[in-house]
Amino acid sequence: MQIDIKQPILDKNDGLARELRERFARNHVFVLDLLASPGSGKTSTILATIDALRDEFNIAVIEGDIASSVDAEKIKAQGIPAVQINTGGACHLESAMLKRAVDVLDLERLDLIIVENVGNLVCPTDFDLGENAKVMILSVPEGDDKPLKYPGVFQVAEAVVLNKVDTMPVFNFDREAFEASVKQLNPTAPLFPIAATKGDGVDAWAEWLAARIREIQ
Repeated sequence: MQIDIKQPILDKNDGLARELRERFARNHVFVLDLLASPGSGKTSTILATIDALRDEFNIAVIEGDIASSVDAEKIKAQGIPAVQINTGGACHLESAMLKRAVDVLDLERLDLIIVENVGNLVCPTDFDLGENAKVMILSVPEGDDKPLKYPGVFQVAEAVVLNKVDTMPVFNFDREAFEASVKQLNPTAPLFPIAATKGDGVDAWAEWLAARIREIQ
């Protein structure tokens, strides 16, 4: 006899995610779930995105990490509400974790919540958080072969951000091969090359996100 323990966990998670999605919709809040591996530049991308959008939208950030509150403190230093979730070892966020974080935010005053998921290219793909969109960030130093090794995260992403493009001359990164692999896995996902810490390419990415936010307001 085979016992499937994964499906009951996902069913419970998805039920709460549906409730969260309805709650976000009632308040016209767009929720972005950012997926990436450690060191890809998730936090620097979030900070660059905040700089590009804060004049138009009210933003909050939910930080998911196994431990520490380092990233949340960086966000708060910019005057943006940030809630830290420490998973204590879990490799992804779940909707129950997100609900506890959302409960301390004033949704009526927000337009955008950016969720920085735990750094992992596998586990977070299966867990619905009630988000409006999942977006995947890959950095150039990680290599152009990641779509071949981790196809699932690229398939669920509504957009792909290629970060640290300013380092491309230093690394053996085949951009054409990378873009072809992404296109094969996810033909409709736009690809945004950026250098988050320098601001290069951020405007195009931010405008895509802004258009999505305006759709629900």
